[in-house]
Amino acid sequence: MSTAVVLFTQDLRLHDNPALHAARTRADQVVPLFVRDPAVDRAGFAAPNRQAFLADALADLDRALRAAGSRLVLRHGDPAEQTARLATECGADTVHANAGVSAFATRREHALRRALGERLHLHDGALTVVPPGRVTPAGRDHYAVFTPYHRAWQQAVRRTVLPAPRTLTTPDGPAGDPLPTAPAGTSPGLPPGGESAARRRLRTWDPTPYADLHDDLAADATSRLSPYLHFGCLSATEVLHHAARSDTPGAAALIRQLAWRDFHHQVLAARPDTAHHDYRPRPYAWYDDEHELRAWREGRTGYPIIDAAMRQLAHEGWMHNRARLLTASFLTKTLRHDWRPGADHFLSLLVDGDVANNQLNWQWAAGTGTDTRPNRVLNPLRQADRYDPDGTYVRRWLPELADVPGRAVHRPWDLAHRPADYPAPLLPPDALTARMHETA
Repeated sequence: MSTAVVLFTQDLRLHDNPALHAARTRADQVVPLFVRDPAVDRAGFAAPNRQAFLADALADLDRALRAAGSRLVLRHGDPAEQTARLATECGADTVHANAGVSAFATRREHALRRALGERLHLHDGALTVVPPGRVTPAGRDHYAVFTPYHRAWQQAVRRTVLPAPRTLTTPDGPAGDPLPTAPAGTSPGLPPGGESAARRRLRTWDPTPYADLHDDLAADATSRLSPYLHFGCLSATEVLHHAARSDTPGAAALIRQLAWRDFHHQVLAARPDTAHHDYRPRPYAWYDDEHELRAWREGRTGYPIIDAAMRQLAHEGWMHNRARLLTASFLTKTLRHDWRPGADHFLSLLVDGDVANNQLNWQWAAGTGTDTRPNRVLNPLRQADRYDPDGTYVRRWLPELADVPGRAVHRPWDLAHRPADYPAPLLPPDALTARMHETA
């Protein structure tokens, strides 16, 4: 009787899981494994919000496996050592895992290959719709501009959605550690983790208004699927197929966002150093002001649209995409701070904290990434008027300004009686206007 180990990583689901599907198809018995890697903690990626979401996701995965007749084996330590040890314990002929993208994932896969040799089978297409390197421009290993990438991405062959196994046979014996619990110190408004919650969200979210409202901060019309995509509780391929069944502009807009996600992953796969270093060099020096950086982190810059977004991040461990661009542009283009402390702060809180999307979106905003207009500046006042025209989003997150009516909430310095508990702007409004022109 043949046995296969499935190493779960960034793919915590039963549906549309290429590694699990291959193991179930090719072996009589399957041993599902997840390894808690201490290197994740040492690298600073184990933020409390993501640990809490991971705990939910692993518990949900174990429940789903048990319903199919199996169970999740949890181990702690080096993934290659623990996987090889479990394969020996249960006499596994093969080990299946889904390929990653980051430098961290690549190092893990090299270690697995050294430990397991030909027993290791890696599967593409679990993390993205189009695997990195599947489409490339002539003479280069990746696309540096989104529009031509998007055209190629639309023409790429996509795999079919794989069904979840109804039953799994797992041998008795392999012991594991207890499932983790959520740590203290998490954001109070975190979403629930796991494939069950992800599939509920996918079923109930209506993409119809998304094309018109995806930038409307108060409407909150985005899918909020990003945490589930980050942990692999949903596959990007299944989200695409689900959206494609709805022939609406909103569905098309969501699919375009999936292409952006794939675009950043193919950049990171080709240039893993962009997780920490500029994709394109910046021609001038960054400012370094700890007072400004702390005010930005705490949502106390004096610019309500920025502060509301930062308060949302602290409370939910999530932030609206338009707000992410605004806060990143404000820190890097308006205050002229290095993007890396901002990206690090986001990663310390974001439940969907993904190296490819976080770091490369930050570089896009900072002008060191793939934006073809690196001097682009997002004026926080104009953006507030456009995307929160009556101030609903700001009042939702800034109780100090809850009584200020309409769009006047975006310019509290113009009020006859400015709220005493809301700070003056870090950069005076006239200096902000001058800096917009100077940077552009």
